[in-house]
Amino acid sequence: MKAMVMHEFGGPEVLLAEDVPTPEIADGEILVNVKAAGVNPIDYVARSVGGPLRDMLEKSLPVILGWDVAGTVSETKSDRFQTGDKVFALSRFPQIASGYAEFAAVAADEAVLIPRNLSFEEAGAVPLAALTAWQSLIGTANLQSGQRVLIHAAAGGVGHFAVQIAKHKGAYVIGSASTQNFDFVKGLGADEVVDYNERPVGEQVSDVDVVLHALPPELRESASWPCLKPGGLLISLKGPVPEDEAEKNNARGAGMGVRPDAGQLAEIAGLLEDGTFKVTLDKTYPLEEVGEVHAQLATGHTRGKIVLTI
Repeated sequence: MKAMVMHEFGGPEVLLAEDVPTPEIADGEILVNVKAAGVNPIDYVARSVGGPLRDMLEKSLPVILGWDVAGTVSETKSDRFQTGDKVFALSRFPQIASGYAEFAAVAADEAVLIPRNLSFEEAGAVPLAALTAWQSLIGTANLQSGQRVLIHAAAGGVGHFAVQIAKHKGAYVIGSASTQNFDFVKGLGADEVVDYNERPVGEQVSDVDVVLHALPPELRESASWPCLKPGGLLISLKGPVPEDEAEKNNARGAGMGVRPDAGQLAEIAGLLEDGTFKVTLDKTYPLEEVGEVHAQLATGHTRGKIVLTI
């Protein structure tokens, strides 16, 4: 089968198109003929330096990256799915899932049927980003109706789902974005949108219960802590929050690491199917151009998600 293989850490050029054996599946797994694979910031971090996954990846080289998969079941060793079923999944994260390939072995208990109104490309954009937003706001924050929530990078992959999830829970939603994305973020349901280029967000927003901090850690001081009410919660998507830093700001901090959860993904699928949520594709690229996708994602200026087609 065709796959994009990484033999070493480095720039986008280390992702090489190769022919590799089709994976064999074990009991409880399905073999997915991948039609679309979502690309996420952790992908280019893993490729370039490994980040939090470096030890695991280094021991496993060469590896095939990619954790978001959408496609059809071509073989099954589980009674959960039949051959021909259209499924999507956040597969095996943070272990190696090999999504940048024509076929991927997926744990059946991590997969969900694709909503009837979604294409493979749209489905491939959903799992990691939507589950990150869901587990942050509903799991970690236990967001309640009437609370105020600030979502940074609100037009991005995680952000555009987070705005919709927070609004669905009845929160008052403030998004940070560039001016060209204001209408887009408001269309997702945000009550307010602030321009992070105008001046620090911490000077524009206050008295929020929850901040979803999808920015580098060094920006917490200017963009997030000043926005929180006393005792409020900052959820960091990029590493843990030191306890003394939270205490200094009279607030709470929590790091967030997403995990596969088919039950939650099924809830999200239902809300996509009934039109409550929508997924936005910035662009789609053929698998062989994954290096270009990594380069674009690294700029941090993507609206919604980018997906590879296979």
